[in-house]
Amino acid sequence: MRFTKRFTHSFGISVFAILISTSSAIFAQSPSATPSPTALPSATPTLESKFFKNILRDQKAIWTAPLHLHSHDGRWLAPLTVGTVALIATDQRTGDEMAESQAQLNASRIVSYAGSTYGTAAIAGTFYLFGRAKGNQRARETGILGAEALIDSGIVVTAVKEITQRVRPSGGVSRSDFFDGGSSFPSGHSIAVWSLATVIANEYHARPLIKFAAYGIAGAVSISRFTGQKHYLSDVLVGSAMGYGIGRYVYKAHHVKSSDAARDGQESRFSKRWPMIAPEYNRHAKEYGVALAWSF
Repeated sequence: MRFTKRFTHSFGISVFAILISTSSAIFAQSPSATPSPTALPSATPTLESKFFKNILRDQKAIWTAPLHLHSHDGRWLAPLTVGTVALIATDQRTGDEMAESQAQLNASRIVSYAGSTYGTAAIAGTFYLFGRAKGNQRARETGILGAEALIDSGIVVTAVKEITQRVRPSGGVSRSDFFDGGSSFPSGHSIAVWSLATVIANEYHARPLIKFAAYGIAGAVSISRFTGQKHYLSDVLVGSAMGYGIGRYVYKAHHVKSSDAARDGQESRFSKRWPMIAPEYNRHAKEYGVALAWSF
């Protein structure tokens, strides 16, 4: 059964990747183009055309990343390692305490849908299709890189689960044990939602509300996997950290910097329709409020 679930996860994202490549070819067709006798210079390869090649490059970079660590990486690697070890040591106890509560299970299940294969693929697909339909390059790239990050994270989490084989909280006597045929470590929902959220947040880095929403949803999904009694806290922490790292790498490696100015100019036309919102607070007068400003 575990193999079937993992195969469905990888297959679903792969189908979405194929759809991206196919739709790229459809959109790129010119119905009334006249063949030119003069050979034209080859166009710059699009992200769609490099999609699968980029995934192969990503996998090489991800799996060889430990060989390229530097001393300054200890600033985040040391706290993450200490935190993971501490959580693993207390996972069974915290998991058993969470199992005593049943009231939050339905809410946790609903929240976790956003991190499922279908949920994350739908979000990435919406960005891509909207970008293609409206000519919005930032949304289009968000969808492509988001799908790429999802496939990367799906490959990584499947491999790590097979290696660690940790038993889930519902595993009975052997719950929380590693190398015992389980699939708990790390959280697949967490790595998927954080890889996609990180791509979105980096693409829209100048939009604080979008960044807050992306990371907020990712955090809520990750916590829901613990409160829903599907994973331990260490599963969630490691999955979230891996997803963040994968999403950040995909964006940094494949983001098209040359078109940023055009994208900002394109989006500025839409931003004029909405006010700039800023909080105002006067401590001495004990006054507070919100300021709205439109740019015309």
